[in-house]
Amino acid sequence: MSPRERTGAPAAVKSADRVMTILDLLGERHAMTFSEIAAALELPKSSAHSLLATMTERGYLELDPERRTYRVGIRVWQLARTRRDIEELRVLLEPIMDRLGAETTETVQLARLEGSEVVYLAIIEAAHPMKLMSTVGARLSAHGSGVGKVLLAALHPDDARARLERAVPLTALTEHTITDPDQLMVELERVRKRGYATDQEEFAVGLRCVAMPVVDGDGRTVAAMSVSIPTPRWSREVAAQAREALAEATACAHGLLAGGRSG
Repeated sequence: MSPRERTGAPAAVKSADRVMTILDLLGERHAMTFSEIAAALELPKSSAHSLLATMTERGYLELDPERRTYRVGIRVWQLARTRRDIEELRVLLEPIMDRLGAETTETVQLARLEGSEVVYLAIIEAAHPMKLMSTVGARLSAHGSGVGKVLLAALHPDDARARLERAVPLTALTEHTITDPDQLMVELERVRKRGYATDQEEFAVGLRCVAMPVVDGDGRTVAAMSVSIPTPRWSREVAAQAREALAEATACAHGLLAGGRSG
């Protein structure tokens, strides 16, 4: 029985699912040829040709005539601009993230939850040569990150479990990634009680982070903010300092959102 059948989720419409998968793929890899896309997604060439042609005609993809590569088109950007709440949230919180990055000297990220994945809205990079490399718009399975665990923990437990079970099997990004839904639900309860989550090399070996919720004036968790620290610079003292600075930053963010300055 498939994860969809176990959770009672509706069956996916194959063509629609393929369109969204193509957008996700190009969002990660930026530009790919027809053959690369068809091979990566294991699509029949006839189906891939029809999908790519339609998406290009509608502006969701662009085709570079010289390199013969596809990339995400301007129509996707236009649609993204209609989510003013996300743009306003990013603009409002980036100054706070800048201060947090300057105080900790580490990478600061802001993310939101979409289904069982997190999407990064804003990133302030560390000044150190050794640092987390990520991009705005990147997606990551929520179970494998500190921000993801914070955002899942903010949900009703039944909702969190349903999202995780729809994503089963959970990918083991490293040997430390929690891939058992039951074990992860226990971890989410710990996150709820202490108010923050950690990533102990669960996303990538050599990288740790601490994450906390960003809460609006109605008490809703609208995003998560994190400080990512390479393991060679990580210690109990550094972790404690990062938690303290992050707590101040998220409290400041809550104050701004509660003041009605966000849509």
